[in-house]
Amino acid sequence: MRHALTAFLAAVSFSSIAMAQTPVAAPAQPASESGMVQPTPTPQSELPGLIAKDMEGLMTLYRDLHANPELSLQEVNTAAKLAKRLKAMKFDVTEKVGGTGVVAVMKNGSGPVLLIRADMDGLPVVEQTGLDFASKVRTKTPEGIETGVMHACGHDTHMTAFIETAKLLSSQKDKWKGTLVMILQPAEEVGKGARDMLEDGLYTRFPRPTHAIAFHDAANLQAGVVGYTPGYALANVDSVDIVVKGLGGHGAYPQTTRDPIVLGSRIVTSLQTLVSREQDPQDPAVVTVGSFQAGAKHNIIPDQALLLLTIRSYSDETRAKLIKGIERIARGEAIAAGVPDDKMPVVSVKDEFTPSTYNPPEFAEQMGNLLKGHFAEGRVVKTPAVMGGEDFGRFYRADKSINSFIFWVGGVSADKMAAADAGQITLPSLHSPFWAPEADKVIATASEAMTVLAMDILKKD
Repeated sequence: MRHALTAFLAAVSFSSIAMAQTPVAAPAQPASESGMVQPTPTPQSELPGLIAKDMEGLMTLYRDLHANPELSLQEVNTAAKLAKRLKAMKFDVTEKVGGTGVVAVMKNGSGPVLLIRADMDGLPVVEQTGLDFASKVRTKTPEGIETGVMHACGHDTHMTAFIETAKLLSSQKDKWKGTLVMILQPAEEVGKGARDMLEDGLYTRFPRPTHAIAFHDAANLQAGVVGYTPGYALANVDSVDIVVKGLGGHGAYPQTTRDPIVLGSRIVTSLQTLVSREQDPQDPAVVTVGSFQAGAKHNIIPDQALLLLTIRSYSDETRAKLIKGIERIARGEAIAAGVPDDKMPVVSVKDEFTPSTYNPPEFAEQMGNLLKGHFAEGRVVKTPAVMGGEDFGRFYRADKSINSFIFWVGGVSADKMAAADAGQITLPSLHSPFWAPEADKVIATASEAMTVLAMDILKKD
């Protein structure tokens, strides 16, 4: 997930949640000669057993994906190996959609069109989990920086559960009707993949979805627990650069200069008032200066400084207000410092914008209640919105008639959750080099949940 969800559910404890599975109740059946009712399993109640039979192969796939991650826009081998599996399931598969994206279509009569999405890209992180199958991949970023590569956001679990969901649905076509559009999306981590697939005709070259679902593993939920959020679930994410211009010179003679470090410092301080004094406290927002770059020597005042910011919001109105506020404060502080018009700070909003992700509330409640009725009590919980970003929201924004739903699946083992609740350890967040989810439970729970949702959306009656 683009930018780690470091504060996700920090105040909620799930260490005591029971992990037993509760099947959907079967309809009443006639009594046998012995007088005992003979229940007929429903498709949903059979799912745990079907997934358990596949688990050995799923974990082999997961380990392979984990050990061989690829950076955003470079997911060539990942896409090819998964496309091959989808073709074997008799999906109509199109590769290289929006770069390395894969679209797999299965038509099964008239009915809704359901889009199911998984993201494929890894992160420029050197893995430190100590796993036997830990990634040893090294490559260069587009900026030319040599780095390790790791699935530090759990996209390997996403892809594995996606493949199992595809298998479960393609092998039970007699139990649903409609059209499946299953997509493997590149470049989620840089906010480009969903946009690129849409621009490459996702909604025109392929069946246009009426529904869309996805999941994300969670580093602050116990393994196997499902979390969902009606309404805004994840935030707008903007990266903003401010070039602060000045007049450089000797550090011993500051009166001959216009010091961009001092001006930049004033801008940093004033930016803090955007949220604390201009924003409604009930409308969350974040303005963080993540980098302040200036100068190269003790006794030289540089001629410019560079500030790198991350901006988080939910609504488009708040996003626009924050960006305008940043521009106003940068210019206002420069005027107060006596900077001439031709040396005003330059504020630029980067192209890697990730829009907020919104779960239409009525549909989210419907899906959440469906999962609550399927899993054991306590395994499905409402969770608060977070300030992390996820470009799954673009699929809904491109057509707001779509019923869209993204949910969480916890990946923290019960013993680690208990230790964290007791203050004995600090859990690694998503994007951490130490993040290693309890993958079998994430994959099993997510496969089951997505199949239950899909079967309901595409139900025959």
